[in-house]
Amino acid sequence: MTQTRAVIFGCGGLELTPQEAEFFAETNPVGFILFARNCETPDQVRHLTSQLRDCVKSTNAPILIDQEGGRVARLRPPHWRNAPAAQVFAEMASRNMEQALEALTLNVRLIGQELRELGINVDCLPVLDIPQSDADLVIGDRAYGTEPGQVAALGRAACDALLKEGVLPVIKHIPGHGRATVDSHEALPRVDAEWSKLSATDFASFKALADMPFAMTAHVIYQAIDADRPATTSPRVVQEIIRGEIGFDGLLMPDDLSMQALAGSFAERTVAALDAGCDFVLHCSGDMTEMQEITGAASALSTAAQEKMQNTLSLIEHYETVDKVSALQRLDELLPK
Repeated sequence: MTQTRAVIFGCGGLELTPQEAEFFAETNPVGFILFARNCETPDQVRHLTSQLRDCVKSTNAPILIDQEGGRVARLRPPHWRNAPAAQVFAEMASRNMEQALEALTLNVRLIGQELRELGINVDCLPVLDIPQSDADLVIGDRAYGTEPGQVAALGRAACDALLKEGVLPVIKHIPGHGRATVDSHEALPRVDAEWSKLSATDFASFKALADMPFAMTAHVIYQAIDADRPATTSPRVVQEIIRGEIGFDGLLMPDDLSMQALAGSFAERTVAALDAGCDFVLHCSGDMTEMQEITGAASALSTAAQEKMQNTLSLIEHYETVDKVSALQRLDELLPK
């Protein structure tokens, strides 16, 4: 078995092709990420997650998904529940924080239960960004509010709920995507707010959850900190802000390398993100040519990151699970009609 490569890859369809299986076995990535194109039925997803883990000869390799609820949900009816967007709980919290926390906890535990039963053990949730009124709507209703304290409280409830169900959370998009006036899927956002303002608002919710196991960076330039490079490829943002001021010491990954906010070849993006201080990179499309280029540029997972990964995966060796029927009933009572 080759050394674990510092990359998480997507795959093309509902099951692995022989070429994909051979490629993943040879490259031995840290883990994998699933999208709607990979998810048709529960049995099919279970078979795919098993195939992926067989490639890397690991029974608990990280398999990620973006299952936030609302418009960002890779698993959808009829086989999976249509979970509410974060904004529903934000609005509840403005009226009654206790009920919002109870409802959010039930909602996310139900999400976690669904994921674990499919062999998915990492959910790219919660979004801790603090959206501003003039920002692009890419965050929008995915946020838990516009006040850092509320976002942090609801974000922690979401993280705790996932962990109880044996699923690891990913806080995103560190150190904050809420001021971006363009969608980083399409272009590179530039934020000109002063450092002090960023610290008091954008960074605050992440600082409150700096003890979480995974974080995903924002492809955003913060001109007051590094006017040339987005957070993903900026050593200064990663070291001074994410690791320093925010105090995040967990496993750090960039948002998808395929997004248009990043410049350069896939090899250059990979090297830049790893050199900046990300522990591994994330590539989502499943495009074989791009994955081969990234593999050529990606280093082995560092010894420190390997130790963190082992410790992180041990957090979900033991879990409880919520009673689905009673949880759904109580959640329905709590949600606004």
